[in-house]
Amino acid sequence: MRLLDNKMALITGAGRGIGRVIAERFAQDGATVYVNDLQEGDMPAWADECASRNEVKVVPVCFDVTNTVALKAGLMSIYKAEGRIDCVVNNAAIIVNQKLGMVTKPLLERMYAVNVFAVIDMLQIASRLMARNGGGCFVNIASITGVVGSPGQVAYSSTKGAVIALTKSAAKELSPMNIRVNAVAPGIIETERFKELYESDGDKIDQRISRIALGRLGTPQDVADAVSFLASDRASYISGHVLGVDGCASI
Repeated sequence: MRLLDNKMALITGAGRGIGRVIAERFAQDGATVYVNDLQEGDMPAWADECASRNEVKVVPVCFDVTNTVALKAGLMSIYKAEGRIDCVVNNAAIIVNQKLGMVTKPLLERMYAVNVFAVIDMLQIASRLMARNGGGCFVNIASITGVVGSPGQVAYSSTKGAVIALTKSAAKELSPMNIRVNAVAPGIIETERFKELYESDGDKIDQRISRIALGRLGTPQDVADAVSFLASDRASYISGHVLGVDGCASI
């Protein structure tokens, strides 16, 4: 039996990067996977290939997580099709690096809308659906910056700090309904976005790696492994936890 056999999961921000790798891992582990992103892009073709390779159901579902009406409609469509939602991975996020003096209110509002408010909306709406079927779980993608901070990332790190705080509070509030809420806090992960930001600055990358005790950058697969475990029944007594996937880093 695979780790997530008979699980029905929704993963937001699954069009690329870490979100897509999480979706692939869930499919490999036997889950029925609904993959969300703002735009369809190449998700239908990728979803068909992923479903065929893993002999599971992988379904694209496009909606804007910051639009509460659209988010609710998306969740209800999944619930009507499947009869339940066992797990939601709140992965959708935006990151804009700015020094403190350059952070603007519009930038803060945009980042909080995606990184925090949408997560709260998802927790509110999806938890009601999970409760109808006796429980479920959420895995929120936080960041090491939300734990230890990072210069030049005041806005982003504050949103991820909020995700960590709401994870712990929601876990306590939703536990009577048998709903678990955990977070994964990745460190420096080698994604397409990371390469876009740092590929031209080898010295800066080397400096960052030198502060990682395990001596390497993380991979999206490292994050996906942790998320899949927290979504599984093997983690049935784990809730309110923030699992660092950072190689023992001190950024």
